[in-house]
Amino acid sequence: MNAVETAAPVLPAATHPPSVVSRTPSAREQARECLTFRLGDEEYGIDILKVQEIRGYESPTRIANAPAFFKGVLNLRGVIVPIIDLRLNLRLELAAYDAFTVTVILNVAGRVVGAVVDSVSDVIDLAPGQIHPAPEFNGAVDARYINGIGTIDQGERKRMLILIDIERLISSADVGLIEQTLQ
Repeated sequence: MNAVETAAPVLPAATHPPSVVSRTPSAREQARECLTFRLGDEEYGIDILKVQEIRGYESPTRIANAPAFFKGVLNLRGVIVPIIDLRLNLRLELAAYDAFTVTVILNVAGRVVGAVVDSVSDVIDLAPGQIHPAPEFNGAVDARYINGIGTIDQGERKRMLILIDIERLISSADVGLIEQTLQ
């Protein structure tokens, strides 16, 4: 017998059962890897692929007439990086900078930006079933930067994360650090 006689026949794609036909999963169906951090009493998550590095907080050089959430700029190995305080940008109470305060250096839409957070927790994988749509707030809360709510089972308690669309936040008209090309 030769190889041609022993090979299984190849069926056209239309005759394969539907379970064999592959498709690309939607964003909601894919697992996400997130960096988690704290702002006040709440825990947030951002896409780990947007994170370039995590640095201890150092006071940036202030820029005159800048909004309160814009802390200034840092020189990061020759790159001038704008620094925003996420707590102030999201209209939370005033931040107290301490030994746990860090600056998360982000690469968003090709631009390097720093975001000051109270502390970094960990990096977690969220399966599709752990990501829930953001609730409707009917204008009571500005939720345009919330991607969803992540839940993680920890014994009898559920840990909840507010998933932030950091690219949309940084490119918003409020922040103005990146051209508004996202919709």
